[in-house]
Amino acid sequence: MFHKFAAIALAACLLAFAVTARAEAIKLAVTDLVGLEELQREFGAFKAELEKATGSSIEFLPVTNRTAALEALRFKKVDFVLTGPAEYVVMKKRANADVVVGLSRPNYFSMIVAMADSPYFSLKELKGKKIGMGSVGSTSRHLGPTHILAEAGVDPLKDVQVIHTNVRLAWESLKKGDVDAVGMGRSDYEGLLAKEAETKGLQPSAFRVLARSPDLPNDLLIAGAHVDPAVADKMRKAFAEHSDALIAAILVGEQNKKYHGMRFLPQIGDKDYDVVRVMFKTAGYPEYSQFIGE
Repeated sequence: MFHKFAAIALAACLLAFAVTARAEAIKLAVTDLVGLEELQREFGAFKAELEKATGSSIEFLPVTNRTAALEALRFKKVDFVLTGPAEYVVMKKRANADVVVGLSRPNYFSMIVAMADSPYFSLKELKGKKIGMGSVGSTSRHLGPTHILAEAGVDPLKDVQVIHTNVRLAWESLKKGDVDAVGMGRSDYEGLLAKEAETKGLQPSAFRVLARSPDLPNDLLIAGAHVDPAVADKMRKAFAEHSDALIAAILVGEQNKKYHGMRFLPQIGDKDYDVVRVMFKTAGYPEYSQFIGE
C-alpha cells in the first residue's frame, strides 16, 4: 500500500512540476513570419541560444499578422514580440508594450529611385507623377519614402499618385515606365540590383537615387505590460552578455541576412521611435493607433 501511495505522490509531483514548467515558459512571437514551421526554420537556432543565455524555457507563438500579435500582447498570450518600428509604436499605444533591446540593421534606410535616363533629378519634379511603393504600413517601403517626400515639400497624399504593390513588381514597372519612381528600403535596392546582375539585366548606372532617408529606427524586441520587469531585465542582460552567440544564431535564418553586421542595442528607448510617429502622421494616420493596411 505504501508503494502505491508513494507512486501516486510521485506522479502528482511530476504533474505539478510539468504544469509549473509550462506556466513559466516564455512565449515569443515574430510579427513578419507566419506559421510555426517558418518560425522554427528562421529563428529556431536563436530561440535555442536565448534559452541557454537566459536559463528559461521559450516557446514560439505563431501569429498570422500584426493585429494578432497585438491582441496576443493585450490578452497576455505572448510575453515578448520581435517586431519592426512601425509595429512597435502601435503596440506601445494599444498594449503599453516596453522596449527590451534593439536589433540594429546596418544601412537601414529608405530610398526613392528613378531611371537614370529620366528627366527627374529632384523629388519636387515628381509632383503629379506616379510613385510605386511596397506594402502599406511597411517602415522602409512605405512610411520612410512617404516621409522623404514630405520633407522635400511634396505632399505624399495630394501631390503624387502612390501605387502600392510588391517591391519587385514596382521595380519592373519602373523599368517599363509605368511608374516614374519607386520608394523602397536600401536592402530592397541592393537585392534588386543583384538580381539584375544575376540575370544579365540592367547595370546599376541605369538607376538614379533621388533621395534617401536618415537611418531608420531599429527593429526591436518588446515585452508585454504583464511581463515581470525582472524577467525583462534578465532578457536584456542575456543580450548584453551573450551578444556574439545570439547574433550568430539569428543569422542562421535565410530571411535574417538583413541583420548581417548587426549588434544589439540595450539602451534604446521609446523616444527613439518618435520619428516613426511623425511618419504615421505624414501618411494620414496621426493617432498611430492602428496598423496601416489592416
